[in-house]
Amino acid sequence: MKLTAKYLILTCLLIWGLAGPLSAKDIYVSGVTKITMRTGPGTEHKIVVMLTSGTKLEILEYQKDWSQVRTEGGKTGWVLSRFLTEEVPRALLVLELQKENLRLESALETALEKARDLKVKNESLTGIEKKYKQLEQASADYLKLDAKYNELLKVAEEQKGQITTLEQNMNDEEKLWFLSGAGVFIVGLIIGLSTRKKKRGSLLS
Repeated sequence: MKLTAKYLILTCLLIWGLAGPLSAKDIYVSGVTKITMRTGPGTEHKIVVMLTSGTKLEILEYQKDWSQVRTEGGKTGWVLSRFLTEEVPRALLVLELQKENLRLESALETALEKARDLKVKNESLTGIEKKYKQLEQASADYLKLDAKYNELLKVAEEQKGQITTLEQNMNDEEKLWFLSGAGVFIVGLIIGLSTRKKKRGSLLS
């Protein structure tokens, strides 16, 4: 039973090792200070670079003792498999959380700044809307006053026509009275002259 379990584990590791090059995945250097990345799977190969704990690597080929990996800078080499882990190091998690916290704080500040700008714009729009309503009211009052002025102007024109007619009528009446008075004066004068002639005639006879 134990042998069967071992064979299953070895089979899984073999399948994983064979599938490694087809599906690259991220892996990390486990909790050690530094490890070497070499040009080949063995200590006899040249060191490419020293990797510190928490370094993120892309695994290209996994083997029991040595695994081929690639750094984020693009360097490829082999490292001891026992120093690799899929678990993200706590220090890296803390760093990522700090970065995310800074990003969220920056996003929050940006959102607050936009909110302040929107508040200012809203207050400005409110002021503009108030002025527009005042102008609209003033325009309505102006139209009312203009209509009333035109009405009064029309009434004034009618009254002016009536006054002109009355003045003409008064002038006609004054002329009539003048002519009437002149006629009366002339008639009286004629009557007076005829009366005098009659008196003279009666005296002469």
